[in-house]
Amino acid sequence: MALSDYFTGIQHVGIPSVDLDKTIAFYKSLGFKQAGLFHNGANRCAFMSFGNLTIETWEGDPTARKAGAINHISLNTPDVDKAFAAAKQQGLRLVDKEIQSIPSFWEHGIRYFNILGPNEETIEFCQIL
Repeated sequence: MALSDYFTGIQHVGIPSVDLDKTIAFYKSLGFKQAGLFHNGANRCAFMSFGNLTIETWEGDPTARKAGAINHISLNTPDVDKAFAAAKQQGLRLVDKEIQSIPSFWEHGIRYFNILGPNEETIEFCQIL
């Protein structure tokens, strides 16, 4: 069981926002379409799409405001349970001890977990339910 058996490619790139409305307007000016706008507690999260690229941007988290501002890369995961088991078996550095969920995203929510790469980069494995 290899983790690469349980993802199909990049789902999105996550970038926290200082001003979500300004960020949405910026990406729209580049030709992106707003694919979704969701609430996560008191904060909002937008998904901006252009072709095969989707950017997740949200309010409420600290921003680097310099090069390296990308928070995470998300890999599309059709079966997050199997992917999580494979990541544990492979001995990867898990950020989450269990699979996380956000029920307010998309029609039926998402389930995901994060690992750290060799440069402390966060890689998310996300299943849209």
